[in-house]
Amino acid sequence: MERTLLLIKPNATRKGKIGAILGMVEDRGFKIEKLKMIRMDNNLADRFYAEHIDKGFYAQLSAFMQSGDIVAAVLSRDDAITGLRELVGHTDYRQAAPGTIRALFGDSLTENAVHASDSTVSAKREIAIIFP
Repeated sequence: MERTLLLIKPNATRKGKIGAILGMVEDRGFKIEKLKMIRMDNNLADRFYAEHIDKGFYAQLSAFMQSGDIVAAVLSRDDAITGLRELVGHTDYRQAAPGTIRALFGDSLTENAVHASDSTVSAKREIAIIFP
């Protein structure tokens, strides 16, 4: 079994889409191992998005991620990382395949409803930050 991290971002939590998103995840055979609601602060955002701190979009991303509640989940199944990335869809919600989470619930490139780990290395690092 492989583990990955899902974050339901503030725009999706504000729109009341937590249940819909988690339902889609469970319907695809993922087991929810851990689940919690968090609020990011500067320190957590800086640690989680460390590779983006020096990029021009980071201030907007950090402010958005701190703007509301986030639901964090550790998910597991065979091929969890690839499977979740397929379910969430392209980072740009306008390019995401119909029926994917971002196509259904994304509002902009930054406010794209969810984050999903992109590799086993990222998943381990991100899970350790969110679920210490």
